[in-house]
Amino acid sequence: MNPADPFVFYTQWRLVLLTGRKAHNIDQWLKHLKEVTGSSIFYHTHHQYLAHHFEKPTFHNDFSLWASQALQEQRLAEKLASIDLLAFSSIRQLREAIIEIVEDFVRETKGRLRECPPGEDFYFCESQSFDMSTGIVATTVPEFFEALRLVSNVSIYFHFFEARLRLERPENDFSHWLVHHGEEELAKAIDRINPYVLTLDELKAEIIKIGARSYAHAW
Repeated sequence: MNPADPFVFYTQWRLVLLTGRKAHNIDQWLKHLKEVTGSSIFYHTHHQYLAHHFEKPTFHNDFSLWASQALQEQRLAEKLASIDLLAFSSIRQLREAIIEIVEDFVRETKGRLRECPPGEDFYFCESQSFDMSTGIVATTVPEFFEALRLVSNVSIYFHFFEARLRLERPENDFSHWLVHHGEEELAKAIDRINPYVLTLDELKAEIIKIGARSYAHAW
């Protein structure tokens, strides 16, 4: 999206695919973490946020969930759950951080490889995305904030979560567009939101609230 153009809101259909890779201990798991596609890493660290539109998931990524429930390695699970996803602007950086945590754990436990119970293997998945315009377009900043009321949570997820890692930049699509339309302070306010501690409904409401402070009179 050219930030100088009108903002076109997109949505997305996702097809989840099995990769054929699975692990029943940390050693196998670590090997696959280094080799799977970036799409697989993104899927396992982010799909919970899209699946839980109205409530916060207990575990924020599949890796911490499996370490806790299947391997019973609570310390490893806590470290994986504490990863600050907002600190990364590329899948490569995120993958490296996950691998470092697992490798450190293996060293600390002197290579003890606990097997998961039968049937609780970690199956690596990835998602294939099909992006399409919603038909909702904003040409001005007031129109942009008004349009936010009309778009779905999937559109919010696409522009806010995927944008940074997809395009490897520090800001989301909304802030990126607002900066190029003379609203740097609004962009900074939106960038200060941590989307990983909110539901998508809460995230959408927070963004609209920021716009309302400046443009409610124009709606």
